[in-house]
Amino acid sequence: MKSISLYQDKNTAIHRLDPLSKILYIVAVNIAPLLLGSKIATAVFILVSIVILAMGKVLKRTAPMLGFSGLILITVVIIQGIFRQGNATPVFALGSVVFYKEGLLFALGIMLNVINILMSFSILVLTTKPSDMVETFVRMGLSPKIGYVLSSVFQIIPQMTETMATITDAQRSRGMETEGKLSTRIKAFFPLISPVVMNSLISTRERAIALEVRGFDSKQKKSFLTEARNSRTDTFFRIALAVILIASLAWRVLLWLK
Repeated sequence: MKSISLYQDKNTAIHRLDPLSKILYIVAVNIAPLLLGSKIATAVFILVSIVILAMGKVLKRTAPMLGFSGLILITVVIIQGIFRQGNATPVFALGSVVFYKEGLLFALGIMLNVINILMSFSILVLTTKPSDMVETFVRMGLSPKIGYVLSSVFQIIPQMTETMATITDAQRSRGMETEGKLSTRIKAFFPLISPVVMNSLISTRERAIALEVRGFDSKQKKSFLTEARNSRTDTFFRIALAVILIASLAWRVLLWLK
C-alpha cells in the first residue's frame, strides 16, 4: 500500500534513532544559531544535517523540497538585494538594476535559516515512520484520541486510493468505459465514486467498533505494544544536543554581560 508520508524505509543507524531524539535535534539546531547570532554556525549545522541525511541514505530525497524552496529564496534575494531599506553599498549591477551588500547579507541569513529548518525537519520525516512519530507524541502526553486522528490521516487516504483502484478494475472487467473523452469519464464518475464512499463509511464504522471493543475510551492508563527506544546512541545524541544548547546559551549570556 502506498503512503502519503515521506518516510523512506532504510536499515540505518539514523532510522533506528528514537523519534524524540530527532525532534530534540530539530529544536537544538534551530535555537542554537539564534543564540549564537552567527551565519557560520547556521552553515555548520546545515552541513551536520547533510552528513546525517547521507548516513541515513535519504539525502537525495531532499532535492524536491530544496528545489521548491529555492524558487522562493531567489525571490527573497532579488527583493532584499534591491529594495531593502538601509541598502547603501553597491555590490554589482545587472543593467540598471543594482544589488546592495546589506540586502544580500540579510537575504543570505534568511536562506541559511530556511535551509537549516528544511534539512533538520527532513531528518525526522524521511527516517521516521509516522506511526512511531505519533506514538512518541502520545508517550509525551498527547491525547491518544488526537494521536489516533493524526495516525489515521496517513492511512485513510492511501486506503481510499487503493480501494478506488480496485473498484475501477472491477468496473472495467464488467465492460465500463473509464478512460477517453471527458463525457465518458463524467459518466463513469458516479458508478466509481459511490462504492468508494460506501466502502469508506463501512470501514469507519468497523474502526469505531474495533476501537470500542479494545477499550479506546477507557480512562485507564494506556499501555504500548512496543517499548520506548532509548539506546546508548540516543543517550549520547541527546547529551551532545544538550551540550550544544547550553554552550550557545552561555555564549549569549556572556555577550549580554559585556
